Amino acid sequence: MSAGRQTNGNGNVNGSGDVEKHATWKSTYEERRTVAPDGTGLAYEVLGTGQRTVILANGLGGRLYAWMPAIEAFWRDYRLITWDYRGLFGSESPKSKRKLSVANHVDDVMAILDAEKVSRAVFVGWSMGVQVSLDVAASFPDRVAGLVLINGTHGHVLSTGFQPLVSIPFLPKRLHALLDWLQDHHEVAHQLARLSRVMEIPMWLVMRLTAGPRASELTPLLGRYMDDVLGPSFTNYLRLFQELDAHSTYHLLRHIEAPALIISGMLDILTPPYQSKEMARRMPDAEYVRLWRSSHFSMLERPEIVVPAMRRFLEERARF
Repeated sequence: MSAGRQTNGNGNVNGSGDVEKHATWKSTYEERRTVAPDGTGLAYEVLGTGQRTVILANGLGGRLYAWMPAIEAFWRDYRLITWDYRGLFGSESPKSKRKLSVANHVDDVMAILDAEKVSRAVFVGWSMGVQVSLDVAASFPDRVAGLVLINGTHGHVLSTGFQPLVSIPFLPKRLHALLDWLQDHHEVAHQLARLSRVMEIPMWLVMRLTAGPRASELTPLLGRYMDDVLGPSFTNYLRLFQELDAHSTYHLLRHIEAPALIISGMLDILTPPYQSKEMARRMPDAEYVRLWRSSHFSMLERPEIVVPAMRRFLEERARF
């Protein structure tokens, strides 16, 4: 987004770079496209009026709404960029499913940075985005001004997923077998969609514990998340899970010198907090924040803690 130029949601351009008193982030929002090195078309979104750039690396199946507390807090001071992972939503599927690896997603976001002429940015990763962001920091350290890693792991996600206390040796292969079966029987997505509606009540109960009065607002967002996951990209979503399990940056953590803020939820069973603690222990310049009343959606559940922690990090520790 060029300086002094602001585009609103209807595509109208305001001549002044000043943000109107009652403007919202929507007045700066743009959808854009570029092409990855292997020719895969990528969809990404740009918003905000700041000069410094923050990359929002989605969780698997996540979209812009998963970042709303951060967007509302930071759009005036930073330029925020997020993208649809290849194979999901607005981005194209690669010719080979083997090209859904984390390394490909790293190449994708580098292509987006180059298209936007961004030399350096803070990477904020949630869930899958943690693995992508860590790999970017290990592979392109000069492009990373800092890392905010929320509800994630350093790799081999099925080795710890759904294992909140200790790893269960036989479970990863069982989960792979389930993912294989679901990819071969993608028609079950319709049944899973119906099941997700039944699960909204227990989801609300969990959110009532973690998010308090905000639970009624967040439960529909989780329903939308499930709709997105179980949509046309469902088989790619399943394969991406397997690619996340095939990936690891554990051996690289001690070499990642970028300042990092690592946030985990004690009730997170998808990426258990002991993984975040291990990352913080191995990384040279990492701060660890553990949220006792939070699950896998800490940004949405506890914005009153996550957003101020991010603000302090961006203002005091990031190396733009």
